[in-house]
Amino acid sequence: MAENGVKGSDSAGSTNKDVQVGRPKVRGVDIMRDPILNKAMAFTLQERQLLGIHGLLPPALLDQDQQVYQVMQNFYRWSNDLDRYIFMMGLQDRCEKLFYRVVTENIDLMMPVIYTPTVGLACQKFGMVFRKPRGLYITIHDLGHVYDILCNWPVDEVKAIVVTDGERILGLGDLGAYGMGIPIGKLSLYTACAGVQPHHCLPIMIDVGTNNEAIRNDPVYIGLRQKRVTGEQYDQLIEEFMKAVVKRFGKNCLIQFEDFGNHNAFRLLERYRHKYCTFNDDIQGTAAVAVAGILASIKITKVPLKDNVFVFQGAGEASIGIAKLLIKAIMKSGRSEKDAFKQIWMVDSKGLIVKDRPKGGVTGEKVEFAKEHKPIDSLEDIISQIKPTAIIGAAAIPGAFNEKILKTMGQLNKQPIIFALSNPTSKAECTAEQAYTATEGRAVFASGSPFKEVTYNGKTFHPGQGNNAYIFPGVALAVIAADIRDITEDIFLASAESLSEMVTQDHLNQGRVYPPLQDIRTVSLRLARELVVFAYDQGLAHKYPRPKDVSKFLQEFVYETDYDSYVPALYDWPEYTSQPKL
Repeated sequence: MAENGVKGSDSAGSTNKDVQVGRPKVRGVDIMRDPILNKAMAFTLQERQLLGIHGLLPPALLDQDQQVYQVMQNFYRWSNDLDRYIFMMGLQDRCEKLFYRVVTENIDLMMPVIYTPTVGLACQKFGMVFRKPRGLYITIHDLGHVYDILCNWPVDEVKAIVVTDGERILGLGDLGAYGMGIPIGKLSLYTACAGVQPHHCLPIMIDVGTNNEAIRNDPVYIGLRQKRVTGEQYDQLIEEFMKAVVKRFGKNCLIQFEDFGNHNAFRLLERYRHKYCTFNDDIQGTAAVAVAGILASIKITKVPLKDNVFVFQGAGEASIGIAKLLIKAIMKSGRSEKDAFKQIWMVDSKGLIVKDRPKGGVTGEKVEFAKEHKPIDSLEDIISQIKPTAIIGAAAIPGAFNEKILKTMGQLNKQPIIFALSNPTSKAECTAEQAYTATEGRAVFASGSPFKEVTYNGKTFHPGQGNNAYIFPGVALAVIAADIRDITEDIFLASAESLSEMVTQDHLNQGRVYPPLQDIRTVSLRLARELVVFAYDQGLAHKYPRPKDVSKFLQEFVYETDYDSYVPALYDWPEYTSQPKL
């Protein structure tokens, strides 16, 4: 069994620093209040007597299987996914092992509830949803004291941080401190999908204010009620935060940037990517899962990667991240970098991105994608003139792929690739049904949010969900296990290639370009295994000696959802003869 030791307890912020899983140094009601230690009615009679909780629970003994049944009965009792989200977060705050047991055993059912698309609605209503603090909140007013705040976190052995400033939450925009739901959800998937120890994970909100006036005026808003701080002061806070993380948790602590605004995301990635153990999931994680879907798609279309033409609806961090990784994949197939760029066309709010565009707006990361071409304003005209084999949407413009565009794609291609990747579902460029119907069932479709299966002309399609959760949990496990400190673009290309190879012919026949969601645990562990091998081969790993059996090596890091046993045969119990001071 994996070692679950932890100095500190409640990942929601308990100040008790005398807890070690497997050897609890608290007793009585305190052990029931600690989600890491709590087993609720699964405590045996002997444990209840020894831990001082006999009589504090009803007399019935329910094992974990019975508790799972009870949880699922409650889960189905709720009529909407937001209530189910609140219920599951409450379970996580009460009994962590039971929470992860339920999630891992019902991953395809639970992921849309604890992550996209429901997490988007939960963030919008986070003031109402908020019950118990989980993670750390660092504000612009904490400049000069960030390390002190990190020292307040009760767990010393933090291996992975997901941090956001809430400026660009999914496709919903600036939600300020309400964006904390994203780091919490992401780290839940670290554990559920790849088995990363939950006490190794820390969600962090960097609150510099919000420009969303409606949220600032929300009577239950939990963040700073001020406009966003930008410029030098903002940069100083991020710089201090990065240094404080290394000082508190070590230089091998993974820092995943999540849902930062475009203007900050790219520059922060470039500033820190080779100095810290860090990556940006919106840029690199999205890129890897999208490129994996493209690599799987061409197995269906039979059009070689070097012969495809891609049009991106949107030129933000997701689109540019996908495009850059796609260029690496195209070059690996034998094309030059110059020719690879020719295969990719970008569209933003001002139309096709071309050189010397009269409407302007071609700056920053967009510049290298600007083409020598006449300006074209509408996406419909762009599709007709550029004649792409694939269209990829990542601009959160609902309905951007209208019926005319979808039909045009069907006329131009035997099997058009249509990826509507924007989250949540309300922001999708088109639905799966629209894509299959307009192309007469010939589309190779993937989306960012889940869509139900579609039957067209007697054939049932299972649309693939290009969910970053196929990538980032496995990457995180590999980074932690092999002590990878420079997360290169080659790691994400290797991730994309590995994921695409897990798509079988049976999956492709069903219209899937990703493995079924219920297999994501197996996918994540295989991905982590292959990345560990890649890291050692490329000299990126710092943990030595190199493991001979990588699968066995990874199992040492994987979280066990079965309850620990607190019995005298295993532990020296005399220290529990009196109530310890807390």
